[in-house]
Amino acid sequence: MEQISGMAHVVQDTWRKTIGALAIVACLTGSAFAQFTPGLTLRPDSERQLTPEEKEKQKALDNAYRSAIEKIPDKQKPADPWGNIRPAEPPKSKQGQK
Repeated sequence: MEQISGMAHVVQDTWRKTIGALAIVACLTGSAFAQFTPGLTLRPDSERQLTPEEKEKQKALDNAYRSAIEKIPDKQKPADPWGNIRPAEPPKSKQGQK
């Protein structure tokens, strides 16, 4: 009887290790598979031709973007309230003094 329960323990341990290894492999291959999903592409070299309606819509969006950018005022120099108080040049240290 001792030998049978010992053998069951070995089989149970083997199954536990096998299932753990399969879970790790499944996680690794799942993330690798996500990189090769067909239909979802982020590369511009596989860009399809636009229809005339899509081209007009894109052109209108580009024009709206450009006009919105032109309405933004130029960036002003940041206000420095202590600018008048601070000296323009930092004081020079005397190298001879310790």
